[in-house]
Amino acid sequence: MKSLILLSAVTLFTISAFAEEGRQVSYKSGDETVQATLYTPKGKGPFPALVVIHEWWGLDNWVKEQAAKFADAGYLVLAIDLYRGKSTANPEEAHELMRGVPEDRAKRDLRAAFDYLKLRKDVKGDRIGSIGWCMGGGYSLDLALEEPTLAADVIHYGHLATDPENLKKINAPVLGIFAGQDKGISPEDVTKFEQAMRQLGKQIEIKIYPDAGHAFENPANKDRYRSDDAADAWKRTLAFLDSRLKK
Repeated sequence: MKSLILLSAVTLFTISAFAEEGRQVSYKSGDETVQATLYTPKGKGPFPALVVIHEWWGLDNWVKEQAAKFADAGYLVLAIDLYRGKSTANPEEAHELMRGVPEDRAKRDLRAAFDYLKLRKDVKGDRIGSIGWCMGGGYSLDLALEEPTLAADVIHYGHLATDPENLKKINAPVLGIFAGQDKGISPEDVTKFEQAMRQLGKQIEIKIYPDAGHAFENPANKDRYRSDDAADAWKRTLAFLDSRLKK
C-alpha cells in the first residue's frame, strides 16, 4: 500500500531536557488523514526508524518522552495517535477510549504509519521496527502480524497470540517485556507465547520481572512503578533494537 504523504505545519514540543524536538506530520490512513508526532535524530540520514505506540492513556507526555529518547539514540521515530487527539489520566476514560478504537481502523493506522516511514528518504526502509506499551504493546505485535518486512518488534506487557497459523506471519525478531505480577497477562500466558514462537523457529527474547506489576515502567503509575526494573527494561530494549536495526 502506497500512502500519500501530506506534511502539516510544524508544531514543536518540549518534552524534557534530553528530548529532540517533535513535529506533527499528516499522512493518509485509508480515506482518512491522520496525524502523528515525528522525532528526527541529529546527524545525516538515512536512519533506522520506529513506530511508537501509546498506552491506553493516549499519546501523552510520557510516550512522547520515550519517543524523544529513541531519537536521541539515533532513531527516526513516529509516535502515532490511535485516539485522534484524545488522551486522559482517568482510568475509566482510558478504558472507554481503548474500547472505542475499531480494530480494522487501528490495523489500518499501523500499516499507514509503517508505509509513511518506508516512503521517507531519510529512513532505511529495511530497518523499521515497532514498540508499544500496554495496549500499544499488543498493537506492536499486531503490526508484526500485519507487516512481513518489519525488522524488529518490541512488546511491553501487551496482549499476545498463540495460534501457530497466526504466528507464522511474523518475520520480525521479537522482544517481550513482561511483569510477573501482571493480573491480565500472566507469566503462564507469556510462556505459552514464547513456546509457540520457538516451535515455529521464530526469533524471540522474553524478560519477565518477577516482582513487577502491569505498566511498571511508567512513573505515573505510582503504586506499580519500579524504577530499577524500568531502567533495566529500557537498556534491554535499546540493546535489542540496536542489534537488529543498526547492524
